[in-house]
Amino acid sequence: MLANYIKIAWKVLLRHPFYTFITLFGISLTLTVLMLLTSFLDHLIGAHYPETKRNRTLYIERIVMQDSARQSMMSNSMSFKFLTDYAKTVKAAERVTIFSYFNGSNAYVGSRKIKLNITFSDADFWRVSDFKFIEGKPYNEQNIANGDYVAVITDDFKKHYFANSDEPVIGKNVEIESINYKVIGVVKGSPITRPFTHADVYFPYTAPKSNYQNSGMVGNFIAMVLAKDPSELKAVQSEFQSNIAKIPLPGNQGGFKYNILEVRSDPYLINFLTAILHGGPGLRNIFYGVIGFVMLMVMGLPAINLVNLNVGRILERSSEIGVRKAFGAPVKTLMWQFIVENIFITFIGGGIALILTYILIQIINTSGWIAYADLTINFKVFLVSIVVCLVFGLLSGVLPALRMSKLSIIDALKS
Repeated sequence: MLANYIKIAWKVLLRHPFYTFITLFGISLTLTVLMLLTSFLDHLIGAHYPETKRNRTLYIERIVMQDSARQSMMSNSMSFKFLTDYAKTVKAAERVTIFSYFNGSNAYVGSRKIKLNITFSDADFWRVSDFKFIEGKPYNEQNIANGDYVAVITDDFKKHYFANSDEPVIGKNVEIESINYKVIGVVKGSPITRPFTHADVYFPYTAPKSNYQNSGMVGNFIAMVLAKDPSELKAVQSEFQSNIAKIPLPGNQGGFKYNILEVRSDPYLINFLTAILHGGPGLRNIFYGVIGFVMLMVMGLPAINLVNLNVGRILERSSEIGVRKAFGAPVKTLMWQFIVENIFITFIGGGIALILTYILIQIINTSGWIAYADLTINFKVFLVSIVVCLVFGLLSGVLPALRMSKLSIIDALKS
């Protein structure tokens, strides 16, 4: 029976090319936009190079200090010493890395200026992340202890700085802010959409201008805490919060008197949303609501249009419905026929959307709009597209099918 429904649907598609084009265009365009959005969100918050361990990583990004009335607040990243005392000492963690936010700098090749993003980090930065080394190796604890002026650069910076980028550059010098550093490693870069690992040049935290000697609580450093297993994230969080609870209150930071101190350690998605919404649970629910509303509009409006198109298409088949009802076809059978037909058409549109999405993703990845972009149609994105296809098929098929299947035999034959 199912095969017969699909054959009928195929005949219907061939019977009215214009309706078929409009229907498939609406389905494929909507699904293409939806899959591109899903792919970008996966690129933004998923576990991808070089942050492939996000599922067992906690991010410590900000210290928040408030007075007792919560009227005044100081919020900042932390000092290297603060994170060494309270994050590095978490025994439940597998590793803890302390590093700075990337910040701007300049390098010069002759009279040409190259704008850079630079990061200062400890040696564990290369163990918590999964950078691919094209040349050389990362700096280690010995380089840091010796105060070596060394650097790891990206392949993109190598192309811009060195005249012959095809030759190995390990051991060569790069001059940044009038200081010479020896290149000891070249890595494939991290996209700017992954701000914890993005930079053009990476220095040991002992390099000049890192300000790692700051003895206060605030500074320009953050941390990633790697748990041994995703199931141990709660234990790591609990131990870190126990460390923070040992800080005496009230306190004074640079003249700011505080009675409340908060330092969060969150998985990436929660940290990402907290940064956007300042941690307010009510605002977070609003954010989810807005996302849900947008998704509903993206799916719902085209579905309404498809319902109207399908009503017009099925009205032309009213005589067929009348004949089938005259021979005893029940309402349920007629409804299932139209629903199956519509789902079949929707899946064809979904197949077209997958092809269009793949082409657009390749264009985005190779265009340079997002440096090191690695958008993909992975299993999650494909699963979303399948679910959406089913939703579209049902939304745009049930109403016209129900309406047509309830036509009386006389009215159907007269149409």
